[in-house]
Amino acid sequence: MIQIFNTLTNQKEEFQTITPNQANIYVCGPTVYNYIHIGNARPVCVFDVFRRFLEYRGYQVRFVQNYTDVNDKIIKQAGLEETTPEECAEKYIREYQKDATGLNVLPATVHPRVSEYMDKIIAFIQKLIDNGYAYQVENDVYYRTRKFADYGKLSNQSLDDLQAGARVEINDLKEDALDFALWKGCPDTEQHWDSPWGSGRPGWHIECSCMAKDCLGDTIDLHCGGHDLIFPHHENEIAQSEAANGVEFSHYWMHNGHINVDHKKMSKSLGNFFLVREVAEQYGYEVIRYLMIQAQYRAPMNYSTELLESCKASLDRLYECRATMRRSITQAQSGENKAQEVFENYKNQFIAALEDDLNTADALSAVFELVRELNIMAADSHTSKEQLQAGLDQFEELTSVLGLLYERKDTETIPAQILELVEQRAQARKNKNFAEADRIREEIRNLGYAVKETRQGVEITKL
Repeated sequence: MIQIFNTLTNQKEEFQTITPNQANIYVCGPTVYNYIHIGNARPVCVFDVFRRFLEYRGYQVRFVQNYTDVNDKIIKQAGLEETTPEECAEKYIREYQKDATGLNVLPATVHPRVSEYMDKIIAFIQKLIDNGYAYQVENDVYYRTRKFADYGKLSNQSLDDLQAGARVEINDLKEDALDFALWKGCPDTEQHWDSPWGSGRPGWHIECSCMAKDCLGDTIDLHCGGHDLIFPHHENEIAQSEAANGVEFSHYWMHNGHINVDHKKMSKSLGNFFLVREVAEQYGYEVIRYLMIQAQYRAPMNYSTELLESCKASLDRLYECRATMRRSITQAQSGENKAQEVFENYKNQFIAALEDDLNTADALSAVFELVRELNIMAADSHTSKEQLQAGLDQFEELTSVLGLLYERKDTETIPAQILELVEQRAQARKNKNFAEADRIREEIRNLGYAVKETRQGVEITKL
């Protein structure tokens, strides 16, 4: 039984989809005006694991992640780059896709773009006006927040608390300080679309309400995003969607915790702002993915160089285990698999962890317990080929659910010169000419490779 912490009810609940074994999920995607930073990477990786786990457990998942390609930030960035908003957005969609691929994130079933939805957004806003939930002021359209009785139910705040909040936009033209923009008028000289209220652009919140409805229906199973989106973005999505459609917008809401850098909020002004691309150049994308899933997703996470190094070391252990198992299988004798029950126990621990509100930390613990068991089996010359293969299969099954072990090639072609030197070294050791064996080992090292003897045979690795 899969349980998740539902932000809407503020408690852990059994995940029950509208249609059995089918899950409709909407995840807020990037506003494409720059490269994504490490804070953006957390929901991308976390909810990719949840999707993979659902599919692993037999669900058919329709996974929607939008691109916000119409936004004031895009217009500003386009000006800085001396290009058009459309070209700027297209550039950073491509750059996002490079990073997402590097992070081994599965492509969404659908990647809707705001720019493709203008007619439907305008129709959605008109419906809210017709229902009395929105009103026009000059070329703008605003949502009547107080008319929606359940406003604040996601963020668990009262209207009075929200009115006192610093994030509420103040505008003399609005009927109420809490009202928010559905359509913002702008001059024809800016990027704009024609509407019944004049030229302009949609507000940020209305876009996701419209795309979610079009791609997944009036009521969806699950809506995901970062904790910072609970208010106002997701709160406003609920108000818009339920006022227009007359039914619950999303049964479940999952929100990941934020990321601090050295225990401080990530900020360009503090100089602790890191792009995924920059970190990947030093550590590789897979270390970043591991970083994002090594802690329970709802907990705040502190980003640091030490934690990155720890994640890299953990990945090294996983890769070493896989290499050891594959090497051992080639040298083992056939026989019985006497450890299937052991493997199943680790698998069940892994599943139980992910069923418990996507506890990736405990899931990784189960994987490393399996690693310890596999290393013991590989060191035992009596372990059968069949048992080693079953253990490796279980190991690869679990790591694939987490989307790990994809960045490094399984094997690298060892140059013939290195293989010849390794053979010469083996012969020298056989002849007990250890000085010559040591000399050859240093020659191999100078050529960029390391060689060592293990219980499973000679191991050659690139430095």
